[in-house]
Parts: sequence; structure tokens; C-alpha cells
Amino acid sequence: MATIVPISGDVSPLIQTRGNRLLAALSRDDAAMISPYLEPVSFAVGDYITRAGAPIESLCFFEQGIAGVLDSLDNDRRYAVGLLGAEGFVGWPLLMGDDRSPYDVTMRAEAGRALRIPADKLLAAIEQSATLRTTLLRFTHVFMLQMGRTIVSSLAHSIERRMARWILLYHDRVRADEICMTHEEFRLMLGVRRSSVTDALHRLEEEQAIRAVRAKVLVVDRAKLMALAGDTYGLPEQEYARLLE
Repeated sequence: MATIVPISGDVSPLIQTRGNRLLAALSRDDAAMISPYLEPVSFAVGDYITRAGAPIESLCFFEQGIAGVLDSLDNDRRYAVGLLGAEGFVGWPLLMGDDRSPYDVTMRAEAGRALRIPADKLLAAIEQSATLRTTLLRFTHVFMLQMGRTIVSSLAHSIERRMARWILLYHDRVRADEICMTHEEFRLMLGVRRSSVTDALHRLEEEQAIRAVRAKVLVVDRAKLMALAGDTYGLPEQEYARLLE
């Protein structure tokens, strides 16, 4: 479960938005509009931020950690369709007219910190500010691009290319070279058997792009990972920079 961490009374609310890249990109007026309603929360690995079908009662802007967006088949087989971290927020369907989450969203790989705002407060703010609405919708657009590239990559590319892409997505968000990634983590990302995960890891090691140790992946050469991933990686990241930075 999320743990609420109180904001110190001597810290400016505007400062509290700086850990999230999307909030940091807001104008001072837009940041001031929502800052009083942001509360810090923390999540452990495996915690649910939202559950599929549940009402969206709040939105979370991450400052640290990786949130995995998971879809499911037959109520038990879950697959990752996207990742987000300090570049964005959870709860975007609310901006598109849906008050329920279509996906499970859970913390992956490492513990997370976020700034949480009640749904009604954010909806009231975007009614008052077209620029705030545009910024949040631009992120939603970029995240949809990431999800679309996940689908295309799953249909068109080899397991090792897809694995290279997922490792890059994690690497972007943990901001460290050592990443906690188990075989189960890769199964969620790739939808393949354990033996196929092991084979793909060995191939990436042979390329000297990574080193795999128990429950962890060490990024040795990011440039090689990018070369292996090819066009499975990069477009959403470029669009984020174009639209939001």
C-alpha cells in the first residue's frame, strides 16, 4: 500500500513539483494552481497504483521509480504494455473522459515516490487552464506512442531486440546501470517462456551490451543496446523532447 509522507511546513509547495519532469515543465501559474493539492506518497515494489476497472480517485506524478502498465488475458495472464516514471503520471484516462482505469499499474524493479492529487482537484484545474490541459494531454499522446510501439515490436521483432528495448526503457527510468530485472519481469515484458528469456539474455551478453547476474541486469554498453533495439526504441522519447521539454 502507498505510504503518505507529510510535506514539511517550511517547504514551498512549488519546490515539491521539481522531481517530476512533467510538473517541472509547467508554467509557474499552472504549477501554483495544483501545488497545494499535491501530497507525497511512496510505493514498494509490487504495490498497485491503480487496478483495472477501479475508479480513478487520484492521479500520481512520479518522482522516482518505474510504474508498469499491465493488461491481462483470462484474468490471470498479465503482460506489460508500457512503462512510465518521473517523466509522467498515472491516471491519464481521466483526461480522456473515463473515470475508471483500463489497466493494472504496479511498481516494478524499485521502490517509488510520487506526488498524488485528488482527481476532482486536477479536473477543476484543467477546466481553468488550457495550458495545463495541453501539457497533460501531450504526455498522454506520447505514452500512447510508447504503447503502440510495444505492440508493433511484439509483432515484428525478435525476442532479443524486444528485450534490448525493454532494458533501455528501464534504464531511462532508474537512472542507474544496475537494474533489478528477474525472469518474471521479462516474462511480463516479452510474453515468452523462461528458457527463451535466458537465451535472449545470453545473446545480449555475447554482444557485450549487458551482464546478467541473479535477478539483475547490468547495462555495460548502452550504445550497443540501442543498436540492437533499432527502431523499436526512440520515437516516443524524441516526441517527449519535442513536445514537452
